[in-house]
Amino acid sequence: MNPLRSQAATALTLILSLFVLGTAIFGARDALVQRSLFLGLVILVALLRYPLFKGSRWWGLGVVIDVALGLMATASCMWVTLNANTIMNSLPTAGTLEIGMTIVLVVTVLELSRRAIGLIFPAMVAVGLAYALLGQYIPGPLGHRGFDVYFITETLLLSDIGLWGSLLGVAATIIAIFSLFGAFLLHSGGGATFMDLALRVSGRSTGGAAKIATIASGLFGMVSGSAVGNVATTGAFTIPLMKRLGYPAALAGAVEAVASTGGQLAPPIMGAAAFIMAEIIGTDYLSIAAAAVLPAALFYWGVFATVHVTAQEEHLGHVPDDQIPKWKSILRVDRLASIVLSISGLTIGILQGMSLQTAAFYGIAGAVAGMFVAAVAQRLQSSSDEKESATENHPSILKPILRQARTALDEGATGLIIVGILLAGAQILVSMINLTGVGVTLSSMIVGDGNAPVLVIGLVVALVCMVMGMGIPTTAAYVLVAATLAPALIKIGVSPIAAHMFVFYYATLSVITPPVCVGVFVAAGLAGERWVAVARRAVMLGAVTYVIPFLFLLYPNMLSPGFSMGYFEAALSGAVFVASFAYLFGGARISRWRFVDIIVWLAIAIVATIPSEAGLVLSASGLIAMIWFRHRRRPSALQSAA
Repeated sequence: MNPLRSQAATALTLILSLFVLGTAIFGARDALVQRSLFLGLVILVALLRYPLFKGSRWWGLGVVIDVALGLMATASCMWVTLNANTIMNSLPTAGTLEIGMTIVLVVTVLELSRRAIGLIFPAMVAVGLAYALLGQYIPGPLGHRGFDVYFITETLLLSDIGLWGSLLGVAATIIAIFSLFGAFLLHSGGGATFMDLALRVSGRSTGGAAKIATIASGLFGMVSGSAVGNVATTGAFTIPLMKRLGYPAALAGAVEAVASTGGQLAPPIMGAAAFIMAEIIGTDYLSIAAAAVLPAALFYWGVFATVHVTAQEEHLGHVPDDQIPKWKSILRVDRLASIVLSISGLTIGILQGMSLQTAAFYGIAGAVAGMFVAAVAQRLQSSSDEKESATENHPSILKPILRQARTALDEGATGLIIVGILLAGAQILVSMINLTGVGVTLSSMIVGDGNAPVLVIGLVVALVCMVMGMGIPTTAAYVLVAATLAPALIKIGVSPIAAHMFVFYYATLSVITPPVCVGVFVAAGLAGERWVAVARRAVMLGAVTYVIPFLFLLYPNMLSPGFSMGYFEAALSGAVFVASFAYLFGGARISRWRFVDIIVWLAIAIVATIPSEAGLVLSASGLIAMIWFRHRRRPSALQSAA
């Protein structure tokens, strides 16, 4: 990126960040005003961050095209901003100008999506638009009466159910501020502390390096919400560490890919899905986050246990003592201040009943306060000149804090660009799905006459979700399957939150599911291994996750946290099920015949899914007995276990 473009991108990124912070402090503007201003800023920054024909001899033409798109798209957004009251109060009809602005915005959003994440997602949006326009020519149940370009323009541009719908609204408010919150938490020292905590907690145990990847990726993912970005960030450290300690390259890449995927399933951000799910279902964010706690815990318990068993069976070592930080170096004021104060600020804001945007701003303020505390603590620890005045100290303390804050603002807003563009594209697609009724049609086709067992319908929905989510970032994938497939489960009596959590899990798993497994591709590159080998190990490591969503159907209480017996039974059954799967796919041996081992572990897992006290007692007893028997046969396992 040339200096002028870089400076312009940085300036616009700062403006976008200030716009987001202002929204969190003073509240959002009217819906169309807030969303059109947000999209206009996102488009401008995205055009600068992802230039057309970058590095090629056609870069000059790319500049001309980008300038034209930027001017026309921004002008279209500003037109909506200035005419928001007229659009909402008078229901205007579309003319040539409105059609032109709609085409510009749609083309710009799809082109920026292509530059940021590839061709698959914008192609799907384009197919959705074509389907709305040409439905009358499609035979069979998927055909519809078709809509002309004027009606589609009125839907997309001149209403709040098209391009300016609720998905873009969530992106412009809650997701935006939480993106900045995550960046401030990580860049205020939280990222390094997370990694050191993972090293300290699990480094000495069996399979320590893989467990480090699991814990660190979970901690990073809970904040960042991006599986691919998570792989690239933590994998740059964990994958080489695992390979140095003798882990096969395929296993090292697989552990990182699976662990990073789980970050999107864990509260508080869940790849932005928690906020979108709350908006779609019509409930509050805290209900979604609370419901996701137990499934996320089961996911990481499954990965952690599978890694442990695999390490025992393959005799993988732990991290050397000289590479493990001491508790004294981690539990220092300067290391923990930002994490404690930022999370405290967020929690206090939520408990005080403030909006999520305001609570997240309190979290950011806590992170900044933590930077000051850390800087002062470091100065007091390292300073040897007691005569140095506070005035002389101030500049040297303030500069690194400003540098950290600037980096956090820049990276937080840069990450928001992709989310904003994707949700704008997803909003176009969802509006076409709702307009044509194809979601209802697909649901009816899947459910049929309603006589099929719930688990059979769930299996069909799961397979379709994974196919539809391949090659698409989790946020956009969830929006797509939520609009088309969640209604099928709701139609047969599954609760809305269980249905949406079900499809969300399978849309997320497309990140590690061949053939289009983006997270695996990144991990394979870092591991220097063929992606097919990494994908095979990733599917085995994450095997339990492919089944956990079915527990939502068998144990509805799993998503209803509280001190009820139903929730306790769901948690215990899930833990037994996950543990038995971990021993199965970790290759745990209890006999000389592998097929016997498979039958035993599989039987325990199946019994654990029976919603009854007898099934729970039987499966738990069987699991405990088999683990005891295995350790009796392998005494060394107890000595090397964590």
